[in-house]
Amino acid sequence: MKPRSHAQRFKSPAQRSRKTPRQRPAEPAQPCLLMLNKPYDVLTQFTDELGRATLKDYVPVAGVYPAGRLDRDSEGLVLLTNSGRLQARIAEPKFKLRKVYWVQVEGAPQAEQLQRLRDGIELKDGLTAPAEVEHIAEPELWPRTPPVRERKQIPTAWLQLTIYEGRNRQVRRMTAAVGLPTLRLVRVQIGEWHLADLPSGQWRTLALPDLTC
Repeated sequence: MKPRSHAQRFKSPAQRSRKTPRQRPAEPAQPCLLMLNKPYDVLTQFTDELGRATLKDYVPVAGVYPAGRLDRDSEGLVLLTNSGRLQARIAEPKFKLRKVYWVQVEGAPQAEQLQRLRDGIELKDGLTAPAEVEHIAEPELWPRTPPVRERKQIPTAWLQLTIYEGRNRQVRRMTAAVGLPTLRLVRVQIGEWHLADLPSGQWRTLALPDLTC
């Protein structure tokens, strides 16, 4: 083995910390965008060493990956694409795409609780941005498997909550912080894309957005 030179063995801190820039994967010749209505208890990834349900069980399309995540115990809209540029435009916080959720909470929401959500909630990872929230009638949704466990002596209610961030389990933490634990969480919109009448467990192809700006 050829011995290393003195310069090779002893690098300055600046040289040691210098990393080769990562190359962004080439954009596909035919970019695509898909929408999935993710069922409850499905991971927002394509593999799982523990054998749990993943996107692979629902989306038989090679080369796509989720643009953002949705918790295993949440349902609804997940966008998938094979374009790194489009994935970044959807998922990166700096673009602040609106995310709309229908949230079943335990308890009867009071005006002051909803106002706290609108003003921003102090969580362990900092103050949330103001949310848009309103009390809504129970939406017509597919049955959840397993069903939500409700306590007969405690009322439940539905909220429509709109945020422009994407912290880990953010909606659940926000409602819990104001005394309204989340029982069921369904994402119905990301940016311009709305779940509409797409059945649970089904997917469809979407038109590509303009990424020139």
